[in-house]
Amino acid sequence: MVTVHPTAEVDPSAVLGEGTRVWHQAQIRENASLGANCVVGKDAYIDHDVRIGDGVKIQNGALIYYKAILEDGVFIGPNVCLTNDRYPRAISPDGQPKSNEAWDAGSILVRYGASIGAGAIVLPDVTIGRWALVAAGAIVSRDVPEQTLVAGCPAKPLGYVCKCGRRLKLEGQLWRCYHCNDTYALPPLEAAVR
Repeated sequence: MVTVHPTAEVDPSAVLGEGTRVWHQAQIRENASLGANCVVGKDAYIDHDVRIGDGVKIQNGALIYYKAILEDGVFIGPNVCLTNDRYPRAISPDGQPKSNEAWDAGSILVRYGASIGAGAIVLPDVTIGRWALVAAGAIVSRDVPEQTLVAGCPAKPLGYVCKCGRRLKLEGQLWRCYHCNDTYALPPLEAAVR
């Protein structure tokens, strides 16, 4: 069963998967598609034609703009903004309002299991890799490799994270999680810096 709070605005053309819950004052625009068992928090905005997989959690106040794709199991923290305008302007050079035809939208892909922390901003034409972790407040302007932790403004790689979300430590040739004891054969961290 889909649950939509009475104050939420969901366009009739939007598709919501079984078990998805939409909370107070969220807006989901035309032709957006959300998979099963998603949670859309209070005041979240999901733009037209956005594609969201199963089991995605979108926290309060998050902004997911046109051309964003979120694969299964993605976490979007409170007040995250996934942008799309490559050349933002309200007016054209002659002072006229910028038309939809003059708009150059870029895309964002957030891969399986990745998490984006509170208040982070992701700029257009970026891919966040599988199980990657974007720290709160980061500004992401480049691709984030799989399982990489990035932070800062602009975001830079700080290390790797486990699928459980905890930071990995290098032991010889393997990266180890001391919480769940999983190990990963990942490239040297320098390879994550592009």
